[in-house]
Amino acid sequence: MDNTLRPFHLAIPVDDLDVCRKFYGEILELPEGRSSDHWVDFDFFGHQLVIHLKEANSQEREIENPVDGKAVPIPHFGIVMDMGSFKEFSEKLIRKNITFIIAPYLRFEGQVGEQATMFFKDPAGNALEFKAFADMTQLFAK
Repeated sequence: MDNTLRPFHLAIPVDDLDVCRKFYGEILELPEGRSSDHWVDFDFFGHQLVIHLKEANSQEREIENPVDGKAVPIPHFGIVMDMGSFKEFSEKLIRKNITFIIAPYLRFEGQVGEQATMFFKDPAGNALEFKAFADMTQLFAK
């Protein structure tokens, strides 16, 4: 199998395209790509993220899993960054008054898979996780 890292494509539902377009474009500062009146593409750190306007009556229930003593929202998505980028990005979000589900902290400290992480939601309620490993060889470590 070819292990070349390729961009992923992720499409997520949103209930207000304009509000979410502003969140991803202005708050997270993601470059915008193509769009229509029902969806918008963003460059999500080299990956393709598409926000799609969902039907007004669609319902999803929230699920959480306990991880390191915190309630991690399921589903969620995000990106793995280097520690310097994580620190810079988290500080930027704090200055922009993001409401965190789980504020930036070091998870699994001193254990295999030690990582910095943070969780927050977009205006449509989609949960995002941004994380970083000081040692990227720990990404899939057991």
